[in-house]
Amino acid sequence: MFNPDNNYEKFENKVWLSSPTMYPDSMRYVMEAYETNWMSTVGANINEVEKQICEKVGCKYAVALSAGTAALHLAMKLAGEKVYGKPAPGTGALSKRFVAASDMTFDATVNPIVYEGGIPVFIDTEYDTWNMDPIALEKAFELYPEIKVVVVAHLYGTPGKIDEIREICNRHGAVIIEDAAESLGASYKGVQTGVFGTYNAISFNGNKIITGSSGGMLLTDSKEAADKVRKWSTQSRERAAWYQHEELGYNYRMSNVIAGVVRNQIPHLEEHIAQKKAIYMRYKEGLKDLPVQMNPYDEKNSEPNFWLSCMIIDKDAMCKQVRGEQEALYVGEHGKSCPTEILEAIASINAEGRPIWKPMHMQPIYRMNPFVVRDGNGRARTNAYIDGGCLDVGMDIFERGLCLPSDNKMTAEEQDKIIEVIRACFE
Repeated sequence: MFNPDNNYEKFENKVWLSSPTMYPDSMRYVMEAYETNWMSTVGANINEVEKQICEKVGCKYAVALSAGTAALHLAMKLAGEKVYGKPAPGTGALSKRFVAASDMTFDATVNPIVYEGGIPVFIDTEYDTWNMDPIALEKAFELYPEIKVVVVAHLYGTPGKIDEIREICNRHGAVIIEDAAESLGASYKGVQTGVFGTYNAISFNGNKIITGSSGGMLLTDSKEAADKVRKWSTQSRERAAWYQHEELGYNYRMSNVIAGVVRNQIPHLEEHIAQKKAIYMRYKEGLKDLPVQMNPYDEKNSEPNFWLSCMIIDKDAMCKQVRGEQEALYVGEHGKSCPTEILEAIASINAEGRPIWKPMHMQPIYRMNPFVVRDGNGRARTNAYIDGGCLDVGMDIFERGLCLPSDNKMTAEEQDKIIEVIRACFE
């Protein structure tokens, strides 16, 4: 149990969860855009970052967009039209269609399904990688055989069980959209994430492993898909001297200025991954004799980018904790702790952690959406007259897990102090 009276000295400068890492020459290509007056959504920076990401990830085409969410939206539109054909005017490409999606993720993974009129079907998580459970996905196809699009996210930079998921999707004729927003640079069986779906998305948001302050990309091996996204993302302008439009478009193209920031970050990707991995390993060593585990990964087949280091508390080491929609309470207990206590403790020394992503099936906005676990429908499973109940893995990880300060500018001494405070929570 953490004792605030111990008066742990606060960090003078806040230790962040994951903040942008900039360099003395970070504005080099931004200034080049400024000096050449290429301040729009075209320019050398955009061309170069698209080329560099293709080379680094291993895809044939990359389209630089305003956000990872924009990439996911246009991926949904592409997938919907590929599977169901061009929609009727005024309807989305996935109109009233079921779409399977990772459950434990940020809502940007699933909101684009709704943008296109689809109905998300949330697939429970598995403990091995904290990603989509292939067994639950197979069950979802049994319950909703009309599913033809599956959105897979790689949580906190850790690849999911890609081979199993792809085999299931191929057998059911489903298109995969890969949300690799958090996993740029991570690999599965030697292949980088961002190429395993028909359409894939990455992000350069401010807290990602490399950043443009914002921005994202759609990645694909289809020239036709890439060309379509370039058109849609520039308001679907036709090839005419005047402004002419024959289909709905969006203002989604990346700025050449933002691309200048990304262009300077790309060479640092491997360096950032190495720094993040060192942080993960220091936590693993420093917490090894506590009743906790680090967020897991498949050491044989995958190499995460270690974007965020997370931990989960053993069930029998959890003190009582309850969470509402906006607040959380806990009862301290010697020898036990909970995410709320640990987050408050590290916040008291001016360090930032955060809860695990609250699963989508638990979100108020999606409380009526289908949710599938390993043995079927995950909704309304409790029974006052029968012992036991539905195993909801995502809810369990959310209740017992938390994200630790993972900023790659955090010093080893700062991390040691954070570890000391975490340890004090279990005294």
